Amino acid sequence: MKYQRILSYFDAVARTGSFRKAAERANITGSALVRRIQDLEQELGAPLFERRARGVGLTTAGEMFLAYARAQNAEAQRLASQIEDMRGVRRGAVRISCSQAAAPHLLPLAIARFTEKHPKISFHVEVLDREAAVAALADYRVDLVLVYRPAPAAGVLHVLKRLPQKLVALLPERHALAGKGPLRLRDCVRYPMALPERPLGARVLLEEFAGRSGIRIAPAVESNSFEMLRGCVRHTGVISFQIEAGVAKARAKAMDGIVARPIDERDAPPADLILGQLRGRNLPVAAASFAEMFAEQLGTF
Repeated sequence: MKYQRILSYFDAVARTGSFRKAAERANITGSALVRRIQDLEQELGAPLFERRARGVGLTTAGEMFLAYARAQNAEAQRLASQIEDMRGVRRGAVRISCSQAAAPHLLPLAIARFTEKHPKISFHVEVLDREAAVAALADYRVDLVLVYRPAPAAGVLHVLKRLPQKLVALLPERHALAGKGPLRLRDCVRYPMALPERPLGARVLLEEFAGRSGIRIAPAVESNSFEMLRGCVRHTGVISFQIEAGVAKARAKAMDGIVARPIDERDAPPADLILGQLRGRNLPVAAASFAEMFAEQLGTF
């Protein structure tokens, strides 16, 4: 697999934009890494990197070769996973990028259920917004994504499972709107709000409603952290919003001083939480097994 190592070195330089940083990651000397890349360039008959004010960047030939290198690296990982599986070792790693809403409850529960039967499988999870998650998938940095209302990405995302999600309002348990039943958004906007930043899905959904209704949304607090927003609900009395997956199963009850109420579907129709993989990619055995289990059981967590 000597040639595979060279492809990995090339990918590391492309990701870091630096021969020095890539060499540190690969645990080889900088001069050895430069020689490997020069040998590769000589074999291809074209330069793959060009010097810039800070580090290096890909040439046109380098950009073309990068797609090939990442596809080959992914295929090599899949092959190694299949060989281990054939030998009965059943080791491997699953790499996932997910929306913040899936991080506290949904994804950890799925991982726990899977590792009961496959304790030697490890997981690496990146919590990213929907655009960055799909970009990580396209770059072969992750095997799977679990994201809410992913932005259109023609030819990139292959959907494995859709889970419809309602939008819910998070309120202090003593708030005037903390009763029962669905809430209308026009009632919510009369109170101070703590909202997720763009391009998080819940924020986009709220702005779509505002555009249809002619209502101005002026949040008192904005953040890219759902934990921060829930803290503001708990301590400052504002209203925030999240999808069902981000709220515990016992969401009908007060959660540490917070009540969750669904938003009326006339204002915010349910939208999908998507489990997906890169279109056309054959996943490693561990990732494929987890994806199959998760897709089958997604609505049960």
